[in-house]
Amino acid sequence: MPDANADRIVDLFVIGGGINGCGIARDAAGRGLSVELAEMNDLASATSSASTKLFHGGLRYLEYFEIRLVREALIERETLLRAMPHISWPMRFVLPYHKDMRFEGETPASRILNLVMPWMKGRRPAWLIRLGLFLYDHLGGRKILPGTTMLDLTRVPEGLPLKDKFARAFEYSDCWIEDSRLVVLNARDAAARGAVIRTRTKVQSAERVGDLWRITLVDQETGHRSSLRARALVNAAGPWVKDVISGTLRLNSTEGVRLVRGSHIVTKRLFDHDKCYFFQGADGRIIFAIPYENDFTLIGTTDAEHQDASQKPECTPEEAAYLCRFASEYFKVPVTTDDIVWTYSGVRPLYDDGAKSATAATRDYVLSLDDTNGAPLLNVFGGKITTYRKLAEAALAKLAPHFPGATDGWTAGVALPGGDFPVDGVEGLVIGLQRGYPFLSTSWARRLVRAYGSEAVDILGDAREAGDLGPDFGATLTGAEVRWQMNREFAREAADVVWRRTRLGLRMSEAQIAALDDWMKQERRSAGARAVAKG
Repeated sequence: MPDANADRIVDLFVIGGGINGCGIARDAAGRGLSVELAEMNDLASATSSASTKLFHGGLRYLEYFEIRLVREALIERETLLRAMPHISWPMRFVLPYHKDMRFEGETPASRILNLVMPWMKGRRPAWLIRLGLFLYDHLGGRKILPGTTMLDLTRVPEGLPLKDKFARAFEYSDCWIEDSRLVVLNARDAAARGAVIRTRTKVQSAERVGDLWRITLVDQETGHRSSLRARALVNAAGPWVKDVISGTLRLNSTEGVRLVRGSHIVTKRLFDHDKCYFFQGADGRIIFAIPYENDFTLIGTTDAEHQDASQKPECTPEEAAYLCRFASEYFKVPVTTDDIVWTYSGVRPLYDDGAKSATAATRDYVLSLDDTNGAPLLNVFGGKITTYRKLAEAALAKLAPHFPGATDGWTAGVALPGGDFPVDGVEGLVIGLQRGYPFLSTSWARRLVRAYGSEAVDILGDAREAGDLGPDFGATLTGAEVRWQMNREFAREAADVVWRRTRLGLRMSEAQIAALDDWMKQERRSAGARAVAKG
C-alpha cells in the first residue's frame, strides 16, 4: 500500500522523547514551526525518568569551575518553579559538616587547594564550603528561594537521625522536580501547539535528499512502516545519540558521548522531616537522601561507566551496598540492603570531554550543528534536567538561520499544563479539590494536585463518589485517571502509568499492576473498534 505520508514535509523532526527532545519540540512548535517527534519507547523511558528528581544548580560543579553552567541552572530554578508549581517545589538541603570531609581528587579546586594548602591533605575546609554556598546563593539572582543558614544539629530535628559527631550543618535551597511528568507535560504542550508526538515509533533511517531529510519510521507495536520529509533534523536520542549518528544516519563524526550510569535506591522512610540531606563521603563523592513519596527515602546517586546504550542500566548489588554504606556513615541507624524497597538506574549521556573519571565528566550540554551538506542536522550531547529549557532555546537559536519566519523565544514564564497557579498555591488547590469532591482523602487530593495541578478537576469531572471514577486499581489510582493518561499523556501500558506518570508502583502489588495492564489493553481495543466503526 502506498505511504500516504511520504510526500508530507515538516519543518523539524526530533528523534528522542526525553526531556531535551520534548523541550525542543515544544519550543519549536510555539514558534510556529511544524514539528514531529518520534520516541522508540515511552516518553521519558530512559534517562529522563531516572534522575535524582532535583532542579538544582549543581553545587559540586563549582569545584570544577563550571560557573556558566551553575549560574544558568540557578537562574532557571526559579523560572521553572513559576511555570510548574504542581510538579516542582522548593526544598531545603542539609549539608552536615565535619573536619574530615574531602574533595573528589580530580577537581580543579582540589588541585589548587592541595598546591597552596598541602597540610589540608585533600580535606574540605568549612570556609571553602561557606564560600561555595555564598556563590550558590548569589550567582543566580535568587528571589523566591531562601538563602543559606547554619544549623546547630544538637538542637534541631534535622540532627536527630544523624550520628552525634555531626554537630553543625549548612542549610541551603534547591528544588524538587517530578522528572517523568516534566517530560510528559512538555510533550502535551508541544502537541497542543501543533506538534505530532509519536511514541513507540523508531526512526529506521534518515538520509539527506537535497535540502530535505527523508525519514523512515517503524511502529514498534504493529511493524507498520511510514515515511516523511523534514527541513531539519534534531538528534536528541540521549544515550543513543552516537548510535543514531553512525547507524541510523550513517554519518561519520569525531564527537562522542560518555555513558555514565547513575543508580539510586529507595528505602523505607529514614527520617520524619521534609528536608533533604547532602552527604559528602570519605572518597570525595556526594549523595543525597531525599524524602520520597511520603513514606520512603530516595538515596543516590552513583557514577559508573556504562559501556553499551543497548544494555538496560540496573542498580548492581555492589552499587546498592555502596549507597547503604555511604548513608550509614551519617545515619545513627545503619542503612542496610534489607531496607531497600526499589532501585532504579539511568544512563547520563555526557559529552565526552576526555575527563579521567565519570564523576569529573562535564554536565554541560554541547549542540553540534552540521549544515554544510544540505539539510541541517543538530546533534544534542549531554545536558541536565534543570537547563532543559535553555538547551531548547539554544537549539532553536542554532537552527534560526534556516527558519527566518520562526518567531522569537517564548517559553520563559509560560506555564506547563496544570501549572497556571501561584508557586504557593498548592494547599489552596488541595482544599478546593476536597470541597468539590468530599470523598477524596487529603493525601489523595494532594497527590492529584501534585501530578495534575489545576487540571485535577478535569479528571474528576462530575463524580459524586469514588465509584464514579471507574475501576479502582489500588493506591487511589482509578479508571478516570488512567483514561486521562491514555487520552492526553500518551500512556499505553501499565508501566507507563505506575512507574513514570506516577510512582504508584511502589504501593501496588504485581497482581494489581497486571490487572491494570489488562484493562488498558481492553480500553485500547475498544477505542480501536470505535475508530473503525466511525471510519
